[in-house]
Amino acid sequence: MAHTTFPSDLPVPVDDGATSHLSGSIMPSVSLPATDDSSIDLTTLPGLVIAFCYPRTGAPKETVPDSWNAIPGARGCTPQACSFRDLFSELASYNVSRVFGISTQDTDYQREAKKRLKLPYELLSDEKLKFVEALKLPTFEWEGKKVIKRLTLAIMDGKIVHVWYPVFPPDKSAEQVLDWLKNAPKLS
Repeated sequence: MAHTTFPSDLPVPVDDGATSHLSGSIMPSVSLPATDDSSIDLTTLPGLVIAFCYPRTGAPKETVPDSWNAIPGARGCTPQACSFRDLFSELASYNVSRVFGISTQDTDYQREAKKRLKLPYELLSDEKLKFVEALKLPTFEWEGKKVIKRLTLAIMDGKIVHVWYPVFPPDKSAEQVLDWLKNAPKLS
């Protein structure tokens, strides 16, 4: 099955409370390498920033194993990234100043995905797990590596103002953010 689609019978993730500590908290200062060769510290960015965290995007011609599909919430990183690509302009019309995708994959891997998927935003690498540890983000192990469970953060001037967790279905992630923006109280 292609990485841009996913089976309709995927197990649905449940809210285990692993992000309940995040809403209203101040972002810790952690610089992450970006796919444009810059270093991004989300605490320094003014305005409303949307950062979606995902386990891992698949590589071209990679076969997605059934064991990955069996993990609730694991499958769908590429469709999630594409949802933010497809609604990027609309998000900006609601004063979203920046969008970022964050995973524990290395920057070279992410750079290929950004180019292949034609993403208009940067991907950030938390390969060293500094962001995960600083925010105490939920993770799981995959093939001996720690990966981030899928979640989305709305950050206003360095403060987390909303958290989506779990995110399902992943291809509706940007729509969920947009629906919130349409109905959210004025953020300032």
